Amino acid sequence: MAIFLQIENLTKSFGDRLLFSDVTFGINEGDKIGLIAKNGMGKTTLLRCIAGLEPYDSGSVTARTGLRIGYLEQTPALQPELTVLETCVADNKPLLEAIKAYEAAVASEDMEALSKATGKMDATQAWDYEDRLKQMLTQLGITDLNETVGHLSGGQRKRVALAKVILDEPQLIILDEPTNHLDIPSIEWLEGYLKRARVALLMVTHDRYFLDRVCDRILEIDLTQIFGYSGNYAYYLRKRQERVDAMGAELAKVKNTLRKEQEWMNRQPQARAGKAKYRIDAFYDLKKRAAVDLRERNVDLSVKSSYIGNKIFEARNISKSFGDKVILRDFSYTFARYEKVGIVGKNGVGKSTFIKLLQGLIPSDSGTWDIGETVRFGYYNQDGIDFDPGKKVIDAITEIAEEVVVNDGAARFSPSQFLQHFLFTPPDQQKLIAKLSGGERSRLYLASVLMRSPNFLILDEPTNDLDIVTLGILEEYLANFKGCAIIISHDRYFLDNIVDHIFVLEGDGVVKDFPGGYTDYREWKTAREEEEKALREAAEEKSRNAGTAAPQRQKPTAGRTAKLSFKERKEYEALTDELEKINAEIASLEAEFNSGNPIEDIAEKSTRYDELKKSLDEKEMRWLELSELA
Repeated sequence: MAIFLQIENLTKSFGDRLLFSDVTFGINEGDKIGLIAKNGMGKTTLLRCIAGLEPYDSGSVTARTGLRIGYLEQTPALQPELTVLETCVADNKPLLEAIKAYEAAVASEDMEALSKATGKMDATQAWDYEDRLKQMLTQLGITDLNETVGHLSGGQRKRVALAKVILDEPQLIILDEPTNHLDIPSIEWLEGYLKRARVALLMVTHDRYFLDRVCDRILEIDLTQIFGYSGNYAYYLRKRQERVDAMGAELAKVKNTLRKEQEWMNRQPQARAGKAKYRIDAFYDLKKRAAVDLRERNVDLSVKSSYIGNKIFEARNISKSFGDKVILRDFSYTFARYEKVGIVGKNGVGKSTFIKLLQGLIPSDSGTWDIGETVRFGYYNQDGIDFDPGKKVIDAITEIAEEVVVNDGAARFSPSQFLQHFLFTPPDQQKLIAKLSGGERSRLYLASVLMRSPNFLILDEPTNDLDIVTLGILEEYLANFKGCAIIISHDRYFLDNIVDHIFVLEGDGVVKDFPGGYTDYREWKTAREEEEKALREAAEEKSRNAGTAAPQRQKPTAGRTAKLSFKERKEYEALTDELEKINAEIASLEAEFNSGNPIEDIAEKSTRYDELKKSLDEKEMRWLELSELA
């Protein structure tokens, strides 16, 4: 198996803080490697060193000659004035020029220029690239290729950057938190793509299902060293515990030996004057080895909720729209004591709006929320910290409370003491908030929420920027939380471990209440999709036999002059898509009519069937007219 990249004795520090030392490992063709470490241990720094974006103190990174490397940063820096299409093809000048020339020729309706431009599109395989780009971005929730990057959200920019990395067809892909800001369907698509792709992969992610299903090697940065495990995340967990136990046993032996040697060293110098110098040297080596601290500093979430009564909240006929976009339509629900619910749905469907409506942060168009008197909300907003970035960490918390009283008054902390439960040492507490890492910001935000002892937690994407260890602690806390919780998350493992049921926001105001965790819902949905697919394929086969199959899209071929205007070409493409959808719906209705099962809304579906058949005839006629010109 070919070696793509070799890292030898890589060392990196910031000032007097050593991140990693003498790190050595190789990346081979076909490897799928997950990189794991606590926040602040140097995961992103190591990726940047390997990608050649950051210098290192010593060591070497040697890539195979001609190796194509694609790197996705945690926060990609894209040019805001470029469109999505221009961003994705910016590094392929011939392709970009061919697409621009074609668009200009179509706009001018110059037949000679259009003929030349079509030839260039064929030569650069631009047709195929554009189709692949559209398909990939659609999977990632981006539909407008002409939208400028500056108008996109941070999450959308990351998806564009991800599509660009994949479409450049690198041999080695380096990804830093690729699942952040993706919705679950996009994560599942990326997961499937990376499992199938014949590329080497080095990736940092806190998504444990993603690690389990994609990676075949795990690397961990710990105690400034790197430890390798040949297997997925579940295998790594078992073997890591074995390593920690072995190191603990070895350290106990070293400390026992050190005690004996310390007694010898404590004797009067003349009593050991004749002893060998090597024993004295060995003593100091033992002392150094015994100084290793294997204790793991973890976030301490020993904050209990305040008392919550039997009445939580009741939603009565809630509706909310923004223009034509419907978020909720006549939604009613009674929330029970200690209930924990997850909210899932595609990006933009209204998940964050839902929880803001509940808290009264956004007014509903109609309906009422009836909140219990004992309910005390704790809101973790995905938009992040609302603190002044120019303030110090300790000052921001002190402004909220001079004394932190939790667990119904049973525990009292100064702000400094409370922050230490969230891994902010006294020196860390003097940092400006603007200087905090993503993980530190998340921990500070979590501290500010929990210090108020809420009994109803509303968490909007709480897993972004938290390391895997902290996620596990937060999961355990929520599982034992004596209160209520609503959790929006794209972390499937997190949802499976915590929630009792799931609200699926399907769009157009529809909310489906599904019992169980996310995996239960996904399995049900997959089974339903497979059943519908089988019915659709049977109906399509019947339609083909009846001669009603949709015409297939054609692309201009080399040597043929396209006669369609730009407007006609767009109409032609849109009709092709519409015909496919109409035929699929007709086939689905025919399958239902022929199933022999009782149909409750038979009149409505019969009317719809007649409308579709009429529309099909009209649109096919227009499609045929345009196809003659294509």
